[in-house]
Amino acid sequence: MRTLKLLISLFTLVMLVACAQMNSSLVAPAGIAKNDHHALMKHYEGLAKQAKIKLEENKAILEAYEARPYYYGRQGLDLQSHTSANIREHTKTLNQSLEFANLHRRLAMEQQKKLKQAVDENDRSLTVENSEYSDNKGL
Repeated sequence: MRTLKLLISLFTLVMLVACAQMNSSLVAPAGIAKNDHHALMKHYEGLAKQAKIKLEENKAILEAYEARPYYYGRQGLDLQSHTSANIREHTKTLNQSLEFANLHRRLAMEQQKKLKQAVDENDRSLTVENSEYSDNKGL
């Protein structure tokens, strides 16, 4: 009986861990192609702006909690702790989003350079440098 309860609790724990969701705030969106670095850069810049706004809001809330802790009674310390945790998470999200945006900005620039070089090489291969074709003698 004891082993059955242990196995059931272990199975339940494994299922909970397997079904847990990852932090989706920094996962690449489903609607953007992996090679579209410009769109990914814009996406991560948008995430960074949202995180910055939330960070500033939470900093203002924390200042209010610290300025007048007697307004909040016993729950004040819990509120301060929760707001500090939110600030840490938003700071982390902001930094990661900016790193990813910078990465995709560099990749987009490299991709654009490669595309421009390919177009230039293609244009050069289409130009005719042979003198017999340079002017329309037969027309």
